[in-house]
Amino acid sequence: MKTFIIIGAINAFLAVALGAFGAHGLKDRLDAHYLDIWKTGVTYQMFHATGLFIIGLLLGKVPASTLFSWSGWLMLAGIILFSGSLYLLSLTKVGVLGAITPIGGVCFLAAWILIIFGAVKHL
Repeated sequence: MKTFIIIGAINAFLAVALGAFGAHGLKDRLDAHYLDIWKTGVTYQMFHATGLFIIGLLLGKVPASTLFSWSGWLMLAGIILFSGSLYLLSLTKVGVLGAITPIGGVCFLAAWILIIFGAVKHL
């Protein structure tokens, strides 16, 4: 429970910091296309930081659920792979990094599916 709340808070903090960095530090260094990619990374990181909070709260209600635990780890992997690849793509403009992004998206989807199954089973 506590682990995912902490990980969620760290990711929410990082999303705010990276969003501010993009808006202020990168606005004159990246063209609009890459700045938009950066913003997508920030948006998905914040959504899934919130998802990690939800998982932490659910684990407080159902402490023995491997479905919710796996969901949290998949969300974290999704943040790293999805948002992380978009940040790197924006900064380096190396297009092959975009091939990593869908793997993170699949992690996000699987995490939300596990929450659905966990809710059906435990709530």
